[in-house]
Amino acid sequence: MKLKRLGSSVLAVTTLVAAVSLPMSASARGWQHEGDLPPGLERLQEKFDRLKKDLRHHRAEANLGPRPAWLVNDMDEGRLKKRLQRCENKRMRPTDFSIGHRGAPLQFPEHTMESYVAAADMGAGILECDVAFTADRELVCRHAQNDLHTTTNIVTIPELNAKCTQPFVPADPESGTPARAECRTSDITLDEFKSLEGKMDASNPMATTPEEYVGGTADWRTDLYASRGTLLSHRESIELFQALDVRMTPELKTPVVDMPFEGDYTQQDYARQMIRDYIDAGVKPGDVWPQSFLLDDVLFWVNEMPEFGRQAVFLDQQAITPETSSLAYMESLKARGVNVLAPALWKMLTLNGHQEIVPSEYAENARAAGLDLIAWTVERSGPLADGGGWYYQTVTDAINNDGDVMNVIDVLARDVGVIGIFSDWPATTTYYANCMGIR
Repeated sequence: MKLKRLGSSVLAVTTLVAAVSLPMSASARGWQHEGDLPPGLERLQEKFDRLKKDLRHHRAEANLGPRPAWLVNDMDEGRLKKRLQRCENKRMRPTDFSIGHRGAPLQFPEHTMESYVAAADMGAGILECDVAFTADRELVCRHAQNDLHTTTNIVTIPELNAKCTQPFVPADPESGTPARAECRTSDITLDEFKSLEGKMDASNPMATTPEEYVGGTADWRTDLYASRGTLLSHRESIELFQALDVRMTPELKTPVVDMPFEGDYTQQDYARQMIRDYIDAGVKPGDVWPQSFLLDDVLFWVNEMPEFGRQAVFLDQQAITPETSSLAYMESLKARGVNVLAPALWKMLTLNGHQEIVPSEYAENARAAGLDLIAWTVERSGPLADGGGWYYQTVTDAINNDGDVMNVIDVLARDVGVIGIFSDWPATTTYYANCMGIR
């Protein structure tokens, strides 16, 4: 039975999440209760179980809030703006074109239950769990193996801070020496990971106390929804995504520790374990887009786990060179079994002689080779008045207001032909897809 959506807006759904006010804890192998859980964590598990029942929904409607219309109204006058304005009162539906990048981290702590629920409510048809491993070799949702010091409260917990690769060291204001910390998922166990609280990804480099260090959120983001950040294991994310009736795109994170980890946990063990979690959960291969920046990971899935390898995503972060953007290179990827290529959006765009945004040679060759393309990441750069920064580096001269993100999405969709776009605020891509009839 598919679970039924509850609530009529992002705020309505996040109100449900308020029932879970502390990180949940459960077995490393799913949601089953452990007999030795402390009473407080048992009660917390019960709260989460109730939340899952409340999240029953039919995925019939997305609730986008005011931002998409605000962006459209900020666009320069033209045909695209007029078309998008006509959709303002249209009923919006979830779409696989809209991919929740770490959930909805423009306003919610990334890779938390709260962020994922918000992204699904905004119509993201696919959600991303970046997958790292813990000291006891369990898989968890974190953007990097070594980001716990900026994405959680770990440095404020003395016994866990002490286990960090680099425990917190305060800044020295007199010399201008910044604070230091590096905390890895592989420094702690799954149970210890689950005792943490997620926060907005940021730090205060001149902090002299752990409490100061966990601040520093960019002023174009917010801490308004950061009072709760429920961390998830990879298996827990799968069950939550099933409850939200979305598809899944896990990214196998490149380890920062030497592999094999502790001498016997190999990269292939890690890659196999991630896919095994979907098999164990009964998820159909067609509902999963496994990703990696390492081509060897993608080829491992293609060759060793082909049902999941068919739509494995190669995240391409190589510099653009004549070789890496050539048709021959794209055809070589296709010949080796790679079907989906996902570069940063700037690699697929360029400017023509009229300073208009158009597909790049890289994008044209990828499509000519028969590769599907996915773009990352919109709504991640903050205000676009100054050109948009790193994500828009090849089209900076055509970017001067926040509404220009819609022009970028339009070229990626209509001219480049991407099959999906990662966004830090999925309402924006959901709005565009619905207006243009993209399912």
